[in-house]
Amino acid sequence: MTSTPVTAKPPYVSRFMALLTVPWVDKTIAVIAILPNGVELYRRYSGGHLTFPRAILSIQILVLIVTMVFRRTPVRVTPNPWFWLLAFVATYGMLAFTAFAPNGRPLTAPVVSSTLAVVAALVLLFARISLGRSIGFVPANRGIVSTGAYRFVRHPIYTGIFIALAGFLLRSYTPLNVILAMTLVLLFMIKSVVEEHVLRVDAEYAAYLQRVRWRWFPGIV
Repeated sequence: MTSTPVTAKPPYVSRFMALLTVPWVDKTIAVIAILPNGVELYRRYSGGHLTFPRAILSIQILVLIVTMVFRRTPVRVTPNPWFWLLAFVATYGMLAFTAFAPNGRPLTAPVVSSTLAVVAALVLLFARISLGRSIGFVPANRGIVSTGAYRFVRHPIYTGIFIALAGFLLRSYTPLNVILAMTLVLLFMIKSVVEEHVLRVDAEYAAYLQRVRWRWFPGIV
C-alpha cells in the first residue's frame, strides 16, 4: 500500500510575495508609493517654495511618477522586511529632506550650487529614463538593465542623489543639514549593496556586476 505524500502548504509570506507579482497589485502599490512625491511636487508649485535647484530637481520627480505608474511587474520581490524598511526610509527620507530641510547659509556662489543641481537633475533624468519600466523602491527583479547610464555605474540614480545633496549643502549649509545629508548618503550606499545582493542570483545581473565595476562614480567608487 502506498500513501500519497502530503504537500505542505506554502508559508504565508510566500503567498504574500507571490501576490506582489500580480500586475494590478503592483500597479496599485506603485500609485500609493508615489503619492507623497505628487503631493510634494504640488506643494512646491502652489506654495511658492521653489528655488532654482528645487525647480530643476522637480523635473525628475515627474519622470519618477510616470515610470512608476507604468513600471514592469516584478519577477521576484525581496521578502526581507529589513530591506523594505531600508528602502522606504531612504526614499521618503530623501523626499522629506529636500522638502523640509531648514534654510542655512551658502558656502559658495549661487552659480556653483545651481550648476550642481542642474548636473544632478541631468544625471537623474538620464538614469531614470535608462531604467525605464524596471523602476521600484523595494529591491526586486523587474528586468536587468545594463544600457544607458547603467553602462557606466551600477546605481546612477544614487549618483544623481549624491550630487543633488552636495549642491543643496553648498547652498544651504547648517550642521543639521550635513548630518541629515550624510545619513541619507549612508542609507543609499547600504541600499546599493542590498540591491546587488538581491539581484545577483540572476545570472544576467551577476555578469553585469563583473562588467561594470563602479557603483556610483566611474573610476572612483
